[in-house]
Amino acid sequence: MHGTASAEAAHAVMFGLDPLWLSSIILVITYVVLLSEKFHRTVVALLGAGVMIVSGVLDQDQAIAGIDFNTIALLCGMMIIVSITRKTGVFEFVAIFAAQKVKADPLGILIMMSIVTAVFSALLDNLTTVLLVVPVALLIVDKLKVSPYPFLFSQILASNVGGTATLIGDPPNILIGSATGYSFNAFLFQLGPVSAVVMVVVVGIFYLIWGRSLQTTDALKERVMRFDALGSLQDMRLLKQSLGVLVLVIAGFIIGEHYHIRPGTTAMFGAALLLFIVSIGEDRRGQAEQVREALEEVEWSALFFFIGLFVVVGGVEHAGLLGILAEKLMALTGGDPMITAFTTLWLSAGVSAAIDNIPFVATMIPLVESMEAGLGGPVAIEPIWWSLALGACLGGNGSLIGAAANVMVAGLSERAGTPIGFMRFMAIGMPIMVLSVAIANVYLYFRHFA
Repeated sequence: MHGTASAEAAHAVMFGLDPLWLSSIILVITYVVLLSEKFHRTVVALLGAGVMIVSGVLDQDQAIAGIDFNTIALLCGMMIIVSITRKTGVFEFVAIFAAQKVKADPLGILIMMSIVTAVFSALLDNLTTVLLVVPVALLIVDKLKVSPYPFLFSQILASNVGGTATLIGDPPNILIGSATGYSFNAFLFQLGPVSAVVMVVVVGIFYLIWGRSLQTTDALKERVMRFDALGSLQDMRLLKQSLGVLVLVIAGFIIGEHYHIRPGTTAMFGAALLLFIVSIGEDRRGQAEQVREALEEVEWSALFFFIGLFVVVGGVEHAGLLGILAEKLMALTGGDPMITAFTTLWLSAGVSAAIDNIPFVATMIPLVESMEAGLGGPVAIEPIWWSLALGACLGGNGSLIGAAANVMVAGLSERAGTPIGFMRFMAIGMPIMVLSVAIANVYLYFRHFA
């Protein structure tokens, strides 16, 4: 597979260089500069993408084909919906309500919101969830005058753990479900239990890391307890319109895949529908203002970072690097189902921590399918699919660029004036990722091989 890709690209690569080596070097340099944090990540990703095209590893059509526009559309659509919904004050209401339920205790709020995020990520998807919940977390931080980083980190980690549990929770699961035909219930039955166990462990780690440091004064707690939650709701008509469209979008996420309607289409259609509804009764100038305000709230830097990253990863995929990694996996395992499952789990986690898990999973799917006969048929291959899903989804917690939800939280936090550093997140995310994958390894052994 990789040899064919390399041969196709070789004739156009700058100075006749090997496209495999050139694309790998571009990938490594891009990630090294990203990790250095000396330049904005969007600029670095777009430069890396540009070099992939200018050097001849990809042509422009191939680069565009490598961009996952479903993810881009999903993010953009939900950003527009959230920006309009935010005007109603509903997020302030949720923040105050949540804080008052746990007596305004910062640690209690962090744990409760982490669990809520995990559950919503399983039932909706983790991208949508962080778009809705992170603004609430930042509001709480502002009210209680505590560090925002525990809340932001916990949102990333919880969203990826929760998204692991279902077919629609994380894009890799959607890809695997489409390839295998496994149902929503199959994903929930296979991955839900281990995701719940991992989440309990992760919440315990949150307590150990931040239990003592998350403190605020009684006066600030009392101020929060005196807030009028209902009084924060600004526009009930707009609230009903926004929540009505949001419910339709959520329903579209749940049932849309059965009718071959991708989440990106659902989100963008929902955004357009909400913009249309709120424009009714407005003159031309008012309608233009509604659209302008909504688009101003879109995290364009995050979207262009995704675009650049997709092209960079598409370059190494086209040149054959991901294919080589996958083929090495097959050679290492010697066709043993258990060894293949465990190797797939850890390889997927490691790669997904370093690069976006979507193109890696897309590359792995045909290779796993080709192993079916050698491993003994559909029943024997099933644990490999669950290993791929667990590794790719849980591996996203290993770095700030390991999953789409991570990058989205980073973008939201940067806009709020509290940027998340790559190394700062990795110092917490990587150990938790390794522990989560170890738990998944034990689970797979007892579930399928003991």
